[in-house]
Amino acid sequence: MARLTSFPRCTASLRCHYPRLTPTLPVLHRAPGALPHQLLNPAVLCPAIQSRSYSSRPVTATSTEAEARKKVTVNTIASLYRKKSPITVLTAYDYPTGLLVDRGHCDICLVGDSLAMVALGLPNTSALTVDDMIYHSKAVARGCTAALRVVDMPTGSFQISPEEALRNAFRLMKEGEAEAVKLEGGAEMAETVKRITQAGIPVMGHIGLTPQHENALGGFRVQGKTAKKAEKILRDALALQEAGCFSMVVECVPSPVAETITSMLSVPTIGIGAGPKTSGQVLVTMDMFGVFDRFVPKFCKTYGDFGQSMTGAIEKFVQEVKDGSFPDPESHTYAMASPKEVEEWAIVVKNFKP
Repeated sequence: MARLTSFPRCTASLRCHYPRLTPTLPVLHRAPGALPHQLLNPAVLCPAIQSRSYSSRPVTATSTEAEARKKVTVNTIASLYRKKSPITVLTAYDYPTGLLVDRGHCDICLVGDSLAMVALGLPNTSALTVDDMIYHSKAVARGCTAALRVVDMPTGSFQISPEEALRNAFRLMKEGEAEAVKLEGGAEMAETVKRITQAGIPVMGHIGLTPQHENALGGFRVQGKTAKKAEKILRDALALQEAGCFSMVVECVPSPVAETITSMLSVPTIGIGAGPKTSGQVLVTMDMFGVFDRFVPKFCKTYGDFGQSMTGAIEKFVQEVKDGSFPDPESHTYAMASPKEVEEWAIVVKNFKP
């Protein structure tokens, strides 16, 4: 049976521009909620006609280029690793950033718990819940359809027990539309990683500087600066690989340490502040965009000054509203249907009684 809302775009366009053809359209093709007397209304038959009338209209889920792009999977990442092709990862927190990451042809879109600071204005990641991550992950999924979507497991969602971790991982996959999860920690998390991967959920590890352990680490500090501490990180990496991680983030460790870890693993490493010798690189999107006027870590390269550009645009809007140059009577406003309707409206106003 035909779906109520679907018919070929070309047919819809043709019949909406030529209303005399619309009576031949099957009733099944009417838009959701259309009443019988509305069936001949081209705007009801083709809601796209109305889209220009909205100041904030619904947007399509993906761009044409994203739809044409081949879907990235865990197997794709493994293939890139075997080919020694650098893997690219960026964070996203909502529909717009998810769409941008996808349009930029990033391999992995990470819904990171860094959203606590850069999207919610919190001082750290500790306040985030699984529900928070699900909410943001679902929004990202609407815009990001080609890149592999990996979602951070927040503090307290996986440390209690492997079974609790598995339940929360399933929630992120089913409710948050994640395609893999990421969790922080070393060898102590191996049993948890194994339990999750055995259930069929891909896991990305995270070693070195683990922001969720900020208090235990004494702040955001470079890890593995001594041979003994570097060996601990190497053992963590090997334990997570053995447990089933398909890749792992290596954060804020000296470049030689990251290079050695990468050479000793058979799964890709994604570096952030770990030098150029890892299998790929990840950055926090808002830092890369230069959205905030704040401290940016040494390892972060800013590729734009979008914060200043956006602030300038806002200031210009405020100025134009204040001086009356926006909205422009010709370019930004709508007219009534005809001069006759203008006259009728004047009569209505004249005779109007509240």
